[in-house]
Amino acid sequence: MRRLNAAALSGVAFALASMPGVSEAQSSVTLYGIIDAGITYVSNTGGSHVIKFDDGVSYGNRWGIKGSEDLGGGLSAVFVLESGFHLSNGQLGFGGSLFGRQAYVGLKNDWGTLSFGNQLDMTEEMVYSYNISGWASGYAIHQGDFDRFNGDRLPNAVKFLSNEFHGFMFGGMYSFGNIAGNFHEQSAWSVGAHYANGPFTVGTAYTQLNDPHGIYAFDPYAMIGVHTFLGQPTVSVDPATGAVTSLFSENPFPVDKQGTFGIGSSYAIGDVTLMGNFTFTTIKGLGQSSHMRVAEGGADWQVTPAFSAIGGYQYTNFEGHHWNQVSAGLHYLLSKRTDVYISGDYLKASSGVDAVIGYSFTPSSTTTQADVRIGMRHSF
Repeated sequence: MRRLNAAALSGVAFALASMPGVSEAQSSVTLYGIIDAGITYVSNTGGSHVIKFDDGVSYGNRWGIKGSEDLGGGLSAVFVLESGFHLSNGQLGFGGSLFGRQAYVGLKNDWGTLSFGNQLDMTEEMVYSYNISGWASGYAIHQGDFDRFNGDRLPNAVKFLSNEFHGFMFGGMYSFGNIAGNFHEQSAWSVGAHYANGPFTVGTAYTQLNDPHGIYAFDPYAMIGVHTFLGQPTVSVDPATGAVTSLFSENPFPVDKQGTFGIGSSYAIGDVTLMGNFTFTTIKGLGQSSHMRVAEGGADWQVTPAFSAIGGYQYTNFEGHHWNQVSAGLHYLLSKRTDVYISGDYLKASSGVDAVIGYSFTPSSTTTQADVRIGMRHSF
């Protein structure tokens, strides 16, 4: 293809600007972001307690640009570029991707939005908000994030998300694996729906990853503290010191499929909102299959317009092991954009499991782990 020179490009731009409707199109671009930082105490990480600076906990640190252009006839072009980062050292999150949080372009009309790129899955769109423990403490995601309740993305995705019709919305997406000769490998798909009516809401979604990889690859010991996974050992133990080393910290555990179904609901009674959810996740690999079940419930009490108290309880069952976790948080708004908070979690796992809260810390040397955090968050 021959290249257009600068003069030709200028002519094309002038011609487009002169076309009816194009020069009159309304467009907007918004810069936004969230910054979260604080100090965390953890009771046991590999046998010792730690007091550390941590960031992106209450909400993930981010900055982004989003925009839209009115194309006429009820149709708009939309885009989002959103970057995650660590405030502690300025480094990018999401494996070093510049726009690892979101990066998409699409078209929107009265029915919904069709978009293309790195995008939030339907588990995030429809049921993520019912993770009440996570609202209390940002560390309190479900065990290992096996059920993708941490607000996860799918790359290379084509996605449709409907507008809301009488309280109902729905969506679906497909993520291409982009592997030559194998359309299935590293692909993923996700579907979901949500309904809201007055004080009542309910959402459900199913998301499946084939050959989870990259930031969603499996290191079972670091994720949930188990010593075996799908019938295979996950750690080596030094007989002299008792030190535990993960066998899959460098090369991920070979998982063929991760499929998760989730449903959640909320009901507001005055200043108190009750929330609950249930997830069922299937993990397949090496000819084996296991299931994780998570049940969670809790409440958000808006004590005053500026002050809220949030608490939640999670129960998890996987491969004969059990986890019980309680979480609580107090949040105070200094303004519409700035708040301070204190939060805490306590996790008790069954025998043979080294407790680890929310895939957030080094696993404990015992079946228990606890944390307390003081932090602040600012949005812009």
